[in-house]
Amino acid sequence: MKKKRLIGASMLAASIAVTASFTGCSLVSANSNADMAQVIATVNISAADGMTENDSRLVSEYKSAVGTGSVIKRELLAYFLNAGYSQVQNGASYADVFESLLDSLIQNQVLTQYAVMYVLDYKAEKEDLTPQTILNEYNSKETYSLKLEYLLNDRFAYPDDPDKDVKIAKYNLYSSINSAIDSYEETYLDDEDSSSGSGSRATPGGVDATREDYYPAKENKELDYNVYTGYPGYRLADSGKYQEDAHDGTTKATRIKAYNDFLSSLVRNGLVDPKEENLTDIINGVDYIGKEYEGQLEARLLEKYYDLYEEEQEAKLAGGDYGYIEKVYNDLLRSDKSKNGKVSGFSSTMDNFSDSSFILYSPDTEGEGTFGYVYNILMPFSTVQSARLTQLQSAEGNKDEDGNYNINYYTARNKLLREIKTYDRRDPWFNGSTDYSFKATDDNYFDYHKDEPNPYQGASRGYLFFENNLTDPSHYEPLEKYDGRYAYNGYVYEKAEGGYVLVPNQLTIDDMLKEFTAYVNFVLGDDGEASYTDNDATFDDLTDLYSNEEKKEINYENFIYATGKVEFNGNPDEKSYRGNLFNKDSAQYKALSAANELQYAYTTDTSVLSRYVGYSVALGDSTGYIKEFEAAAHKAIESGAGSFVVCGGDYGWHLIYVTYTFGKPDGKNNIGGDEYSPDWQNNVGVEGTFENLFYEWIKSTEIDQISTTRRTQLIYQFDSDATVTKYRERYKDLLELDA
Repeated sequence: MKKKRLIGASMLAASIAVTASFTGCSLVSANSNADMAQVIATVNISAADGMTENDSRLVSEYKSAVGTGSVIKRELLAYFLNAGYSQVQNGASYADVFESLLDSLIQNQVLTQYAVMYVLDYKAEKEDLTPQTILNEYNSKETYSLKLEYLLNDRFAYPDDPDKDVKIAKYNLYSSINSAIDSYEETYLDDEDSSSGSGSRATPGGVDATREDYYPAKENKELDYNVYTGYPGYRLADSGKYQEDAHDGTTKATRIKAYNDFLSSLVRNGLVDPKEENLTDIINGVDYIGKEYEGQLEARLLEKYYDLYEEEQEAKLAGGDYGYIEKVYNDLLRSDKSKNGKVSGFSSTMDNFSDSSFILYSPDTEGEGTFGYVYNILMPFSTVQSARLTQLQSAEGNKDEDGNYNINYYTARNKLLREIKTYDRRDPWFNGSTDYSFKATDDNYFDYHKDEPNPYQGASRGYLFFENNLTDPSHYEPLEKYDGRYAYNGYVYEKAEGGYVLVPNQLTIDDMLKEFTAYVNFVLGDDGEASYTDNDATFDDLTDLYSNEEKKEINYENFIYATGKVEFNGNPDEKSYRGNLFNKDSAQYKALSAANELQYAYTTDTSVLSRYVGYSVALGDSTGYIKEFEAAAHKAIESGAGSFVVCGGDYGWHLIYVTYTFGKPDGKNNIGGDEYSPDWQNNVGVEGTFENLFYEWIKSTEIDQISTTRRTQLIYQFDSDATVTKYRERYKDLLELDA
């Protein structure tokens, strides 16, 4: 489950980056630094009334750990620069914004104080120590940041890296500081290399997405990252992994200038006192940064509290025998039976299918696999060919007496289809606004089928994309439904001055079919095999164009050029197939990922790239797609998931791959139905299985609601006149900025 990012969890940390752009006149030009250091609110939740029995116990045992927390004026101003200034620009009053922000800071104090007690109690239990022993250890720490670091150190959660949360907090702080200084340094550097390329093409979701628990680490797991200011101790050589992200052309001089600009923004807004602080030592000499660090530690502590609380709730949710999950499943199944029992309207239900919107029952039909989802690799006519097609459509003799295209038109169109040559369209991933390409000739990328005839030729081409996601799984999230090893299909030349010259290989439809099956087989390895049969001999023979000669009803299956199927080794039954659709170890997921990647490489139908598992194809002949596509998609779906067909139409060639099918409601439809019994015990922990997705969905809805309710309860119980005191006169000047 993703960690919670609650409002108020870290009020100051994000303000660092904001100060880089907030360079106008100061809001506090008339205020002294002493004024900014004033306490404007105090919080002590141990003074609350009417606590629950367990909370009373926590307060009784850990009261001395809480003490009286304070909100200082400088914090409120920093938070305003982060989140409040934009609200004023949008019409809100300064008074309303500052009061609202102060309330959020107070609530953050309330939640943090409670989290301190909760985590101390957790540590006492895990360490098998008395509360007083743990409390003594906590109180022995000299500073607030050391106390927070003690709470976050957890050898049970991270046996090999107990202070992981502390290092994540430091990394988050240091990277936000570097980002802010980066924005200033850009103005001092030659911007020749900053121009954006042209062209764009959709990329898979999650490109360059960082894992939430990432921090750059050395082999001994020490933090390998530091702030780069240019001053001693903070030189580029001292910054660890940041060196990989530093601006090209950076020097000590440009960095010091940028850092000084950054400091000037903080000074102007009363966040830093240049007379009292050692500004060349940003981590140890600047009080504001120390407060930012405390904010990051508090954020990690709140996340730790919610993780622990949610683990308790998950245990209750599962009930040991997954009874609650089974109940939710059966309730949804009954609802689906009522809603989806008829064919009419089911297509709209299909469009809502996702990993958080399940379909457990489909209409009873005569055939198997009459509903499903498909990918579509559209290989279009060229501009010249499209012009010729337009001429064919208006040419005399190409329509019957009713104005419908006849055999002459379709025969000519088939010949034109054979002239189509497609190519790899990922050139914007080289020369667009972001260069996603990298040279990957290592055998580790291309280690399948080397000795077989006509293997996928990725190794000889070598350029792949999204190196971060593919090569650094500890830092970046893996890409979903995207294998990542399909090399750019063409010649690549890197220019010395930057950019690339690309010469893509031209593929006929026969070449494309060979490329498709070769790559799917490459990704499948020993888990299955894709093969196809072309209709080359009959494709141009349109003597049976009409299914009903008298009514001139065209049999659009005539335009199917080839049919194929991925045979998955082990021949899983329908339930097993559907239940493991997104299990990354399954053959069906591997084949789906390969087909999806080829969509990104070749299709000009980019709308399909945003679909969960492709286009939904419903029963009947009124899908809204062109008739050739419709007939071919139905044909493929009848053959089951893993089937693929190629058909021709007025847009060009369509290579249609079936990702998923529904069957009759006999226990085979979407791994639901009367006869299906989910195997919660064995599959709920297997990522990508139905049971796992269903359980994660319940957690993300039920637990989120439970956590939100818990947060509301804590604030209601502990944010009161008995626990909170505001000193309005001390921040009254901020409320009167509207005047």
